[in-house]
Amino acid sequence: MNVVTLSVASREEVTDRALSAFAGREMGAHISFATAELLWRTLTRKRWELLKAMTGQGSMTIREVARRVGRDVKAVHGDVHTLLDAGILDSTEDRRIVFPYEAVHVDFMLTAA
Repeated sequence: MNVVTLSVASREEVTDRALSAFAGREMGAHISFATAELLWRTLTRKRWELLKAMTGQGSMTIREVARRVGRDVKAVHGDVHTLLDAGILDSTEDRRIVFPYEAVHVDFMLTAA
């Protein structure tokens, strides 16, 4: 199964993961955020709904995504571009969008301040 892990990771952790991958170790797909606040600011409830609707579904138009989540195309367009800019969604040559994963794992730890 093609799984992506969304995580909170320091620059050092991301670098260590990249070096391990370059050394030939299988690291899996990761999308990392510097802080939990940045993760939740990027993955709002409505953007998370977009990802849920797109997971494992292949490429589609923004209009199709909007139809699946029951939202206005213009509003979905803005959220899609935020997710594209964050590197969470990809765009295809034929101007469709894709979330190329079959499952999502979210991994971060909340600790005492």
